[in-house]
Amino acid sequence: MPDQQPAADRTYRDAIAELEVLLRRLETESVDVDDLTSSAERAAELIRFCKQRLRTAEATLDRVFDALDEEDAEEGTASDA
Repeated sequence: MPDQQPAADRTYRDAIAELEVLLRRLETESVDVDDLTSSAERAAELIRFCKQRLRTAEATLDRVFDALDEEDAEEGTASDA
């Protein structure tokens, strides 16, 4: 299994890459129950991490676009004066 990075150092790309490795291993190897259980737990942890990163990115993008919309509205009001 790949090195498990601390959450603070992990990137979305790293988590996806690790998930892909887990999936390939599960698809191609004969996995015993203990490994299957730990792999499933790790996959769930990585999926939660990825979902949180996506939510954070979405919220950040929403704030950026809201700020742009506000700037456009202010510019429209200023040019009307």
